[in-house]
Amino acid sequence: MSTHEAPQAGDLEAARLLLARLGVNPADLLAETAGSTERPVPTVAEWIPVVSGLVSPSTARAYRSYWARAEAAWGERRLDEVSASDIRAQAEKAKATAVVRRNSRGGRSAAENFVAALRCLYRHAEDDGLIDERRNPARRVTKPRRLPSTRRALPDERLSEIIEVVSATGDDPELDTLLVRLHIETACRRGGALTLRLRDLDTDQCLLFLRQKAETVRWQPASPTLMRHLETHARTRGATHPDTPVLRYARGGPLTRRRYDHLWNRVARHLPWARAQQISTHWLRHTTLTWVERHFGFATAHAYAGHTDSHDNATSTYVKADLTDIATALATLTGEDHPLAHNRRQH
Repeated sequence: MSTHEAPQAGDLEAARLLLARLGVNPADLLAETAGSTERPVPTVAEWIPVVSGLVSPSTARAYRSYWARAEAAWGERRLDEVSASDIRAQAEKAKATAVVRRNSRGGRSAAENFVAALRCLYRHAEDDGLIDERRNPARRVTKPRRLPSTRRALPDERLSEIIEVVSATGDDPELDTLLVRLHIETACRRGGALTLRLRDLDTDQCLLFLRQKAETVRWQPASPTLMRHLETHARTRGATHPDTPVLRYARGGPLTRRRYDHLWNRVARHLPWARAQQISTHWLRHTTLTWVERHFGFATAHAYAGHTDSHDNATSTYVKADLTDIATALATLTGEDHPLAHNRRQH
């Protein structure tokens, strides 16, 4: 019989007799065939290490504690056995048990991050066909609305106080002063500074190659003075290979996040207002970007910040700033000429 021909009644009857003689139920064959094509849904404990290897190191680090909470609650359950109510309940527990800091918002960030961490797990499960979109419990849980940030631009006199403390205290004022100037000039995030490599310094055009949040990258103008100090700092502290970090401790080791903690803890000890408001590196970013927006407009500030999100109005789609605009703003901010700046710069 050809494989394309429908089976005849006699053939079907012969098949039934053969299966009956062998003691096999046709329904069992169908169930076994269907089951063999389905990929088993993993447990929460099995799936977390898989997703940890798929996301960026920064994302894995941010979500690690929340995934650990999920594993402790439902580690032995399959992904499709966790309900939206389960996720809401754990989000509330994360909110209630969040570490209380001076700038805490009642645990809202902990609840928001927990939901985001679960959405990440289930999004990858969807992509792999392990769970259907309609059966994804994380999609049915609303993240808490994020409250406006309390950070703002620092007045000139407050910024001067910070610079004075940083340059006059601590065991490595040269490093700390360089850090503060780097963040004031470029408005980069902490991660952008820590991942800066020797090959990322374009000393001819005074540009820094920054790797930042959500794996975004960009060239950012820097003043000739900052470029010179960054290169000298790196060379004198042992950075020789192009891929070695620029920022380094006095003994030559690459800088870590702990240096920022020590820096701002020291500032807080000397400046009560900085301790009360929990001043951090991100306040420097706010300060610079606010200044750029006030003097050069939203488009330049948006580009200066390295933001890649879409704007809120149609006009801004056509109004974009480039490296020349950023360099011009920087030249005005620092009072130094920049190779890429407009000639009409005003100090």
